[in-house]
Amino acid sequence: MSFGSMIEDLIKSLFKKPVTRKYPFERHPAPERFRGTLHWDPEKCTGCQLCVKDCPANAIELIVIDKVNKRFVMRYHQDRCIYCSQCVVSCRFKCLELSDEEWEQAVTEKQPLEVFYGKDEDIRFLLERAAAQPAETPCE
Repeated sequence: MSFGSMIEDLIKSLFKKPVTRKYPFERHPAPERFRGTLHWDPEKCTGCQLCVKDCPANAIELIVIDKVNKRFVMRYHQDRCIYCSQCVVSCRFKCLELSDEEWEQAVTEKQPLEVFYGKDEDIRFLLERAAAQPAETPCE
């Protein structure tokens, strides 16, 4: 590249607007069919666990509280999810979907990346039961 062509490029770039977006102050909509955060509708779920079996990243756990009354809690690990949408495809009852609006998932701690879906009383019951169990000690 010659010195003259570099000067020409420099002068052209002085009069152009920057290409950089002023994110997060100016947000642009996500593309159509974008794969963001997973959402689960417990009313449609039957507990077949096809989504759990087909998830290649083991990001979904379906915890059965009462199968007869269709009481389930889904634990979704956002830090494990690879957003392949395999769980959405394999769900026969259309109770899973990937949101195209919720895709900003940067956090400073790992705690908020574990999301519980279900009825509030079922989630509370599950968390209380987990807190009551003694912590596992590592093998020596």
